[in-house]
Amino acid sequence: MRILVTNDDGFDAPGIAALREVAGEFGEVFTLAPATQQSYVGHRVSTATPLALTTLGPNHFSLAGTPADCVRVALRGLGEHFDWVLSGINHGGNLGADVYTSGTVAAAREAALLGVPAIAVSQFHRRPHPDDWEMSAALARRAIERILREQASGVTYWNVNLPHPVRDPFAVALVECALDPGSLDVAFARQGDEFLYAGRYMDRSCVAGCDVDRCFGGAITLTRFS
Repeated sequence: MRILVTNDDGFDAPGIAALREVAGEFGEVFTLAPATQQSYVGHRVSTATPLALTTLGPNHFSLAGTPADCVRVALRGLGEHFDWVLSGINHGGNLGADVYTSGTVAAAREAALLGVPAIAVSQFHRRPHPDDWEMSAALARRAIERILREQASGVTYWNVNLPHPVRDPFAVALVECALDPGSLDVAFARQGDEFLYAGRYMDRSCVAGCDVDRCFGGAITLTRFS
């Protein structure tokens, strides 16, 4: 199995290092990730500017572009074949409405549009608890293993969110659920003619049984898109 690994936090982010390690347990890993942080770029792609590719090592590249650009260049620019695309592990959740602004999820969506099944993985972060990328890798491994084992025919992509904090990765429920249809908490602090976003992630709406509710409640959530 050949696996493309990308993200939106940049090629040197700890989350992509954790995901690359997990991916290596399932097949041959090829990394092509943004040269700089690309959070919240959504599904933006570049069509009017050149995209500089930098070789960082064998099958390891960075690109001066967005996450969706990285997938496009890997699949169409370089002409590489992949059985799966894995995107993440994002630093922060991509739950509910987040999927529309997330570069992490956009990379998985672009892969599916180009005919390759994909999984976006994000690590919800609950302050003030510290990051634990080893734990994130253990949780991601469980989710990816289940999806690869149960994937039905046809091209699709999955959005996976990991709970936080976690003591025992094997005691965490693994739940397939729907995307929460609600809005984020959208609020602004105004200073003259300037507006600074002041929404609180944990104050967003929450529909029982959907991904926000289940991940906030401590489960690994899997949401499938066809």
